[in-house]
Amino acid sequence: MGRKAAAKSGSAQVKDTGAGRQRTRAPSPAGQAVETKTPRVEPPVVARLDLPAPTGERPAESGPLILTVAATPDYALLDSGRGEKLERYGPLLVRRPENQAIWEPRDPARWQDADAEFTGDTDEEGTGRWRFPKVPLGETWPLTYDGLSYQGRFTSFRHVGVFPEQAAHWSFAEDAIRKANRARQTPVRLLNMFGYTGVASLVAARAGADVTHVDASKKAIGWARENQEMAGLGDKPVRWICEDAVRYAEREIKRGSQYDAILLDPPKFGRGPKGEVWQLFEDLPYLLSLTRALLSDKPLFVILTAYSIRASFYSLSALMGETMRGLGGDLASGELVIREDGAEPRVLSTSLFSRWSAPDV
Repeated sequence: MGRKAAAKSGSAQVKDTGAGRQRTRAPSPAGQAVETKTPRVEPPVVARLDLPAPTGERPAESGPLILTVAATPDYALLDSGRGEKLERYGPLLVRRPENQAIWEPRDPARWQDADAEFTGDTDEEGTGRWRFPKVPLGETWPLTYDGLSYQGRFTSFRHVGVFPEQAAHWSFAEDAIRKANRARQTPVRLLNMFGYTGVASLVAARAGADVTHVDASKKAIGWARENQEMAGLGDKPVRWICEDAVRYAEREIKRGSQYDAILLDPPKFGRGPKGEVWQLFEDLPYLLSLTRALLSDKPLFVILTAYSIRASFYSLSALMGETMRGLGGDLASGELVIREDGAEPRVLSTSLFSRWSAPDV
C-alpha cells in the first residue's frame, strides 16, 4: 500500500519514525501541526523465578567437537559458493542463499539442474519467493530421515522445514533414549523447546520417549502435527504446545514437572504468542537455569544449538558448564557442519552447539 497524501490543515498526521514509535502531529487552534510523541508499547515485564545457583564441580569437558553430516540418500550438500548452496532433498535439487559460502562453486554447470531456487522477492509470500525452473512445484514435498517420513516445505524465509545438520543430534538422542529405556521402568521424558516442525521430536518419539514439543508459532505446530501423521506416529505420546518457551518452562517448574532430556534450538531473536520478546544473549542464561531446574534426578542429556550469532562455541560451553555444575558427566561443544558430496569436498559450518550428557550415556 502506498503512502497517503498529506492531510489537510487542521487534521492529525501519523508518521512511523522507524524505531517502533509514532509521532503524531496534533492540530493546533491556528491549524498548525504540533508534534507530540506516542510512547512505545513495550511487552509486559514478567518477574523471573529466583532459582538457586548450581554448585559443585563443572562437568569434564571434551572437545572442541566438530559434528559432520555427510551425504545420504535422504539429503546431500552437492555444491556451494558465491553466497549460495545447492542441496539435494530427496528427489529435488534446491538452490538457496548461504552467507558462509564465500568460496567458488566446484561445478557451476550443475546448478542449472536445480528444481527450486529461492529468489527472496519481497513482493511475494510463501512459494512466491521461489522459482521453479523445470516444472511448477507445490508448497510441500515428501522427505525422509532414516526411514521417518515428513514434509519438506518451501517457506518465504528460504528455509525448507528441516535443518539437516541437526541429524547428528537426532542420532545421538535416539541412541541415548533407546539405551536408557532398556534400563528403566518408565519411558524417558523429553522436552523439545523451539521445536519448529518436529523432526527431532518425532525421532525421539520413535525411540520410545514421552515427548513435549514447544514452539511459539502456531504455523510450525500445525506443520509438526502433519509430520507426525505422515510419519505414522499418531499413536506415540507427543504433546504439541504453542507457547513461549521461557513462560512454559517457568510454569513447568511451578508444577513440579521434570524431564530426563531437553533440546533447545533458540533463535537469535523471536517473539512469543503473547508478545514476549526473546533476545538470545540476554535470555539464554536464564533459560538454561530453568532447564537445569527441570531436569530429573536421573538426567540423560541437554543439547543446545545456536545459529547466526556473533559468538564462539566456547561461550556456549562456558555457560553450559556453569549450568551443569555438580552433575558430573561430559560436556562437548563445537560446530555442526555439512560436508559436500563428491571429490575434494569442503565443509560448510552451520551452527554452534553445546551438549551435556550423563556419565552413562
